[in-house]
Amino acid sequence: MKNISRILISVFALGMVAHGGNASESILLPQIEGEWWQVAGNPIDHKYATERQEPVDFTIWQAADGSWQLWSCIRSTTAGGKNGKTRFFYRWEGQNLTDTDWKPMGIAMEADPSLGETPGGLQAPHVVKAGDTYHMFYGDWVNICHATSKDGKNFTRVIQANGKTGMFTEGPGNNTRDVILLSHAGKWFAYYTAYPNRQGMVYVRTTEDFKDWSLSSVAAFGGQAGTNAYSSECPHVVKLGDSDFYLFKTQTYGPFKGDIRKRDAPRTSIYYSNDPTMFGINQDHRYFVCTLPVSAPEIIYYKDRYYIAALNEGALDGIRIARLTWVKK
Repeated sequence: MKNISRILISVFALGMVAHGGNASESILLPQIEGEWWQVAGNPIDHKYATERQEPVDFTIWQAADGSWQLWSCIRSTTAGGKNGKTRFFYRWEGQNLTDTDWKPMGIAMEADPSLGETPGGLQAPHVVKAGDTYHMFYGDWVNICHATSKDGKNFTRVIQANGKTGMFTEGPGNNTRDVILLSHAGKWFAYYTAYPNRQGMVYVRTTEDFKDWSLSSVAAFGGQAGTNAYSSECPHVVKLGDSDFYLFKTQTYGPFKGDIRKRDAPRTSIYYSNDPTMFGINQDHRYFVCTLPVSAPEIIYYKDRYYIAALNEGALDGIRIARLTWVKK
């Protein structure tokens, strides 16, 4: 893949008014700097490999031993069988965030139907650390689930009182997925997507202990990103300072591998708010900031520097990282 030395953002909302008042002077724009380096490819050293498989939604974090971990959902495999989906989690490990070609470590997790998970239905892992415990959250095609680890490598599912792993959902058939967590004001904010009536939207719930969760509310919907089932995928929220929040959500991933259909270039929309529970419901004039030509981004803050990880651009055949800066509008 050809590296891009510098990607300029597309700005559509100059002079916008953010939630809670005119905050246009405080709004910063995310900007990708320098070249990308690829950290993960498209692994075929597993029992479910196919020519059509693609690594998609992923998460990156630093384990207790200092190594970097990457888990990605691999789709379009033979996992799940004839009546299931096609996904599982694959793992890579790197010694430094800036290293290329992290070491493939094999299958990390598969769906467990005995715990209520959809066969082949694992989606979009995300890991945060609270105290000395690592918490992984993931989708099972219907629910958001939870697993924990002390070393940041080996995770154990958290079984709920009903004997299943699902903690909450937006209902059967709505594909609740792509959860990420953000710590703010003594709570954890969980952002995720689902598509009731085939309309994609970003939801948010809060918790203080990863056990009791608030009811869900819609944090973002519609506007230039659209309202189809995939218009609000891979939500990722970044907090800058005390009260500046940026929501990244993806509309298009890029071309299907080996598929004659054409897809739009990868695109992620960014929204600004000083309220972490609201980024606009058909209110682009108040919240929308810009777009970036990437898909499924995750923002990493390490040693006073920001990085952005995203899927490869030309084909969904790997995961890459670049440096990210924030500039005045």
